[in-house]
Amino acid sequence: MTHQIRAIGMFAAVFALIALTGFTSSWNVALGIINMGLISAIMALGVNMQWGYAGLFNVGVMGFVALGGLGAVIVSMPPVGEAWATGGLRVLLALAVALGTIVAAIKLWGRMAPGRARGLAMLALLVVGFFLFRFLFDPAVEAIEAVNPAATGYLGGLGLPVLLAWPIGGALAAGAAWIVGKTALGLRSDYLAIATLGIAEIIIAVLKNEDWMTRGVKNVIGIPRSPVPYEIDLQNSPGFVEKMTAWGFDPVTASSIVVKLCYASLFTAVLLLLLWASQMALNSPWGRMMRAIRDNEVAAEAMGKDVTGRHLQIFILGSAICGLAGAMMTTLDGQLTPGTYQPLRFTFLIWVMVIVGGSGNNWGSVLGGFLIWFLWVEVEPIGLWLMDVITSGMADGSALKTHLLESAAHMRLLTMGLILLLVLRFSPRGLIPER
Repeated sequence: MTHQIRAIGMFAAVFALIALTGFTSSWNVALGIINMGLISAIMALGVNMQWGYAGLFNVGVMGFVALGGLGAVIVSMPPVGEAWATGGLRVLLALAVALGTIVAAIKLWGRMAPGRARGLAMLALLVVGFFLFRFLFDPAVEAIEAVNPAATGYLGGLGLPVLLAWPIGGALAAGAAWIVGKTALGLRSDYLAIATLGIAEIIIAVLKNEDWMTRGVKNVIGIPRSPVPYEIDLQNSPGFVEKMTAWGFDPVTASSIVVKLCYASLFTAVLLLLLWASQMALNSPWGRMMRAIRDNEVAAEAMGKDVTGRHLQIFILGSAICGLAGAMMTTLDGQLTPGTYQPLRFTFLIWVMVIVGGSGNNWGSVLGGFLIWFLWVEVEPIGLWLMDVITSGMADGSALKTHLLESAAHMRLLTMGLILLLVLRFSPRGLIPER
């Protein structure tokens, strides 16, 4: 079996499983799997760039995904006028003071000669900048969060179309990746993993606690979704209801399916564009250089390649793609919920997708994204059905029966581990290995 035929067969098998879900369960569920599978495939492409192209072990994926979600809020949510009037400009001034203090400290460190005087000057500058920042920032934040805290209590966004938020989310993640990369990319791979995980947790902690920016754990809801219509608008459209009724469809169910199809079209276009660009980059001299650096950094550096610069470049690109996917996911959900950015969902799962699909192969990452997300969604109901079958002959109230039925919720983790072990045992380079 050739490499191409094998890849086509695997994609056909995965989409056949999703179609089977539509026929046997619900097309709403099947389309939901497709939409999140598309977003997961984009995240996997970003991680594959970092690991498959350059060997960078980034376990801070959820931080960059969360920044993408923040981008969706900042761009698309309407501004809260009263909050801006009470403290918005003061917050901006405080942030400008903080940025100016950092820039001034960098300049001071570079211009002064090493010694005690430089240390004391740096300390004085940072202390003065910190207290000035807090003097401006704290009262402004308190005033903003006091503005109707049950419904708003934050500055809101720019009120622009949500599609503009997707590249902005990627840009936010890229900016954070530049800061992380400048400080952490010189570390060994295991220390890099620890650093990226810690920084991701810091980002999540900020999103959870800075209510003036993201409403914290109270969540931002009602994120606009234009150009995708709302279900209720379709249901209130006489033409749509008449057409669906004439075709024999329930208008409520049909409205949900139409919305999911619209999202699927947008997400597919983004994925295909990224996949084409990734393939072109991988097969270019730049891609061959990245793989040479991955395989032997010492030899590549001896040939005159800027290893650190290329690592920073690929780290920023991969993180930007993860941020783009985060903005898309927040748009799909219609809300930003910082409490849901857990390592299990946005780090472990994405890494399983890349490893199972085939690291270093873009098509493998896409396959892994669809396959693993399908299993993540469907394994729990299948596990519950299996436990019902196994315990059907047991007496009601049996301790063993109760234990088995309660264990169905853990079938997801068991299946992820089992799939990973089987792939690593029988196809260690992934289902579609790098050629």
